[in-house]
Amino acid sequence: MRYSNEKIISVLLLVLTHCSIAFSSDDLVLGKKLYESRCAMCHGGNADAAGPLAQKSNPPTPDLTTRAFKERLIDYPGVIVGSVVLRPNGNLIPNTLRQNGIKLPAHTWTEDELRALNQYMLSLIQGKPVKIDGTP
Repeated sequence: MRYSNEKIISVLLLVLTHCSIAFSSDDLVLGKKLYESRCAMCHGGNADAAGPLAQKSNPPTPDLTTRAFKERLIDYPGVIVGSVVLRPNGNLIPNTLRQNGIKLPAHTWTEDELRALNQYMLSLIQGKPVKIDGTP
């Protein structure tokens, strides 16, 4: 599915505008669920590129906890959401999943999901994992 530049910019601006909103536990649960089901297989449970598919893509999955990525995140707060929406690596993710027998259902991201994923991933990247219902 292709998004228009106008739609992409609108979504990114909405997400960034609301990043400072206090998130409820439901938002964090949603972000964690989305991350674990759609991202952790490559990025790992802590966003440190330790997932089972991390080294099976070309280029390998980046460690999002590095100083360089944290600095990039400061310079471009929308980099997480931009990567989900814009897919700068083209078909790298779908190809890696397919080559490794992983079938994810198609997913149309909502604004709330993008915000929740962004908030949850920020907690991982900043080394402040969110505890939900007593779990790390």
